[in-house]
Amino acid sequence: MTTPQQYQAPSADDFLMGGGVPSAKFPTIGHSVSGRITERPTVEQQRDYTTGDLKFWDDGKPQMQLVVTLATSERDPENPEDDGTRRLYVKGQMKNAVASAVRQAGARGLEVGGTLTVTYARDGQKTNPKFNAPKNFDAVYVAAAQNELHTPDPVAQPVAAPQPAAGIPSAVPGLTQEQLAAAMANPATAALLAQQQASGAVPQPATSDVPQF
Repeated sequence: MTTPQQYQAPSADDFLMGGGVPSAKFPTIGHSVSGRITERPTVEQQRDYTTGDLKFWDDGKPQMQLVVTLATSERDPENPEDDGTRRLYVKGQMKNAVASAVRQAGARGLEVGGTLTVTYARDGQKTNPKFNAPKNFDAVYVAAAQNELHTPDPVAQPVAAPQPAAGIPSAVPGLTQEQLAAAMANPATAALLAQQQASGAVPQPATSDVPQF
């Protein structure tokens, strides 16, 4: 008979704060749990929901599950300290769905920084009248490296066009805007133009009082 895996004690923080990370819930068909993996996934033996006893297959082998910690957008309105962290217990048909998603992503396994999305897609075939039909899941995985490639760069803020300083003409007859801009880049030339404008040496662009039709 296979030796059962030892019980995995809670972390010091979980023990101190009186609880652990909430498990992901799938209350209805179509519900998804999605988030970035924040800790290296671990494998542990399953436990009976009612008694807490370790679970074994009929041949004595332990029933195992993969524990994945995700940073999700879910929040419990009754828990002001809920940061969205959820534990996903991958087993049964969900394990097959996640494994297929990892293969489709071209990855070798789940890794910190990757994004995993699991959806309660449909009910499976009910084989025991005492229990509900098993939940069937679909999964999508995006590897950490792929996440980095698709992380948008910060949006560049538009640079306002430089406005002419007070006393400096915005237009000079005989000079294009590019030539004027080049001339004003030189502080000495800009000061000279401002002085000439003040003395009336630089003619201003003509305006007309003739109405336009």
